[in-house]
Amino acid sequence: MRVFVLLFNARTENEGIHTFRINHPQRGQRELVLMFESEDDATRFSLMLEAQDFPPPTVEAVDDSEIIEFCESADYDYELIPDGDLILPVKQNLEQTDWQPEAPKDSSFSTSELEQIRRRLEGLL
Repeated sequence: MRVFVLLFNARTENEGIHTFRINHPQRGQRELVLMFESEDDATRFSLMLEAQDFPPPTVEAVDDSEIIEFCESADYDYELIPDGDLILPVKQNLEQTDWQPEAPKDSSFSTSELEQIRRRLEGLL
């Protein structure tokens, strides 16, 4: 099944997946990866992260078995977020991540690119 996850520095050597720390009753502190059924829900969550001063994540479509295999190898937990479920980011951010933000690139967008971004954002509302 295809799911959507949030990546930082996608397709670079410095790529990182968005996780957050949870307290599991039997297993202690754990990292949790969210897998979204809906690209729109993943995009909405990524915009909320940006509003909390995260670097902009990239929404990537991947096979769920690939993410499950990654989580098992990294000893992370994972959760499938059903289409339409509203998930809010946790308010506390890590001070230091395992990945580092890439150097900012020229962020000048053409008028058509800005219009396309505006339409996508309006479609989320």
